[in-house]
Amino acid sequence: MNKRDTLLALMALGVSPVSAFAQQSGKVWRIGWLSTAAGPIDAHKAFREQLRSLGYIEGRNLSIEYRWAAGKDERLPEMAADLVRLKVDVIVAQASISVAVAKRASNTIPIVMSSVADPVGAGLVSSLARPGGNVTGSTSMSVELAAKRLQLLREILPKASRVAILTYKGGLTVPSFIAQIQAAARPMGITLVPQQLTQSGEFTGAFAAMRQERAQALIVQSSPFTQDHRQLITELAAQQRLPTILESRVFVDAGGLISYGPSLIETMRRNAHYVDKIFKGAKPADLPVELPTRFEMVINLKTAKTLGLTIPQSVLLRADEVIE
Repeated sequence: MNKRDTLLALMALGVSPVSAFAQQSGKVWRIGWLSTAAGPIDAHKAFREQLRSLGYIEGRNLSIEYRWAAGKDERLPEMAADLVRLKVDVIVAQASISVAVAKRASNTIPIVMSSVADPVGAGLVSSLARPGGNVTGSTSMSVELAAKRLQLLREILPKASRVAILTYKGGLTVPSFIAQIQAAARPMGITLVPQQLTQSGEFTGAFAAMRQERAQALIVQSSPFTQDHRQLITELAAQQRLPTILESRVFVDAGGLISYGPSLIETMRRNAHYVDKIFKGAKPADLPVELPTRFEMVINLKTAKTLGLTIPQSVLLRADEVIE
């Protein structure tokens, strides 16, 4: 039977050629997952489901080794070294610091970065078009979109003049993130109140400082650390009646006011395709870093009502989802 006949036979049986590739060798592919987060969020399900649709089934021909640092960055080097010792076929790393640690642990194992804000600025890839080395994946454009979130906040709160910025200090892109917002804030006459945290015990003090600095709103940079503490962030913001704009809808689901950024679910699906291409022999150096293709705006009207805010109709009409 030639290759054409084989493909036709597989299709007649309902087996896609893509799925057949994943199954034909009998190999169990191993993915190492490295993150500073405490554990998965709902979007991780999309990654596994997309892999399954590509023919990679956990327990049959796929194994995923998870390493969650739970906000303790000092654990990342040993976790990365452990994945290298296990000889995983690819490492999926979340956030810039996890990617950097994985890159130091191995310059040969392919690394797929997930939602890194500024991979070129963080020194993780040479360029988006030709990454070079063993790292590729997706960028969240967090830095580039920072100014747009401030502009969106100004539409909702036209009189706001003092805005707090909450970031995770360990993030490699924090300086460029703040610089982008600062550049947008100056012509608007907005003073920024930056708060950088390294551990959960610092949240209460950070919000106390926001109150003392008379912050009128809050912008949160998304990271595994801030996502892990999204419930605490939204609760403290509610206590101080701080309208909060965020990158990811998981914060809005937790009670934040509004989010604008790439779809995490779509990003996770795209990461699965990177893994598939690498399993099939593609080199990370030759796979361009993907920019987000789908952005979503989610507004929590229940939170707006609690804060006594009226969201302008022009903003509501642009929302992809409104939580009522």
